[in-house]
Amino acid sequence: MDRPQFRRQFLHPRYWALWLGLALLWLLVQLPYSVLLGLGRGLGWLMYIGARSRREIAARNLELCFPQMSSAERKKLLKENFASTGIAFFEMAMSWWWPTKRLARLAHIEGLEYLQEAQLQGQGVILMAVHFTTLEIGAALLGQRHTIDGMYREHKNAVFDFVQRRGRERHNHDAQAIEREDVRAMLKVLRAGRAIWYAPDQDYGAKQSVFVPLFGITAATVTATSKFARLGRAQVMPFTQKRLPNGGGYKLVIHPPLRNFPGDTEEEDCLRVNQWVERAILGCPEQYLWAHRRFKTRPPGEAKLYSKRG
Repeated sequence: MDRPQFRRQFLHPRYWALWLGLALLWLLVQLPYSVLLGLGRGLGWLMYIGARSRREIAARNLELCFPQMSSAERKKLLKENFASTGIAFFEMAMSWWWPTKRLARLAHIEGLEYLQEAQLQGQGVILMAVHFTTLEIGAALLGQRHTIDGMYREHKNAVFDFVQRRGRERHNHDAQAIEREDVRAMLKVLRAGRAIWYAPDQDYGAKQSVFVPLFGITAATVTATSKFARLGRAQVMPFTQKRLPNGGGYKLVIHPPLRNFPGDTEEEDCLRVNQWVERAILGCPEQYLWAHRRFKTRPPGEAKLYSKRG
């Protein structure tokens, strides 16, 4: 995919409000990191109050995944999760616009040698990630140290799409943005010995999934991880990221490649993926994207787990 280019049509009056909002965000993000964390928590509180549907989805997910917790414990976790989501808004802007040296000071990266070794061997890598709220800044911090390609879905607003892609790709000068449905391009990238960010932890429906447990709940789990690994002749390296307390930055960990993966069956592979996703989430549950309807798709005959509104 070609690099994003500024076009004259972006100056049309219908985009002026968006440009103004982006300019104000740019100004805000120049503030000290500690201040941005505080602003993010405040934004998260407003989202908790106002985004009723998303709050109900997240609360239902916590109820399903952590039945051993008391209602008070889950409510506390829910509020912390919305605070993390609010912070993520400013982290997105930081990753797009902060000077690279300022951003790099926040990174604490472990396991980079696994990616480097695979690159020397010409081995493609599926960087198996999870949808944490720190997703945007984590990709930016890792992208400063190693080229990673990414799955991409074009935004409906042309200006926002331009700004978003420009901000993301400045950390990876030779990275490729691959359309999410372009399987051929993804396999080509893997066979060329490149690394690609991929997260298999969301519900994409039953068509290309199998049902295996996640936190004890039957979940439609995409089979693409093992298919891409097999057809792309690629290693699968789990990747986790965590916002550290007290403004300590971010811990990014590239874990050793999975052994004997793919396995004998897709069900076995998907179960391994979900078990890893569980462990990753338990490392910082307040930073996971709980507002996604992870258990929306049910096996035939099973009742729905979410209300119509949530």
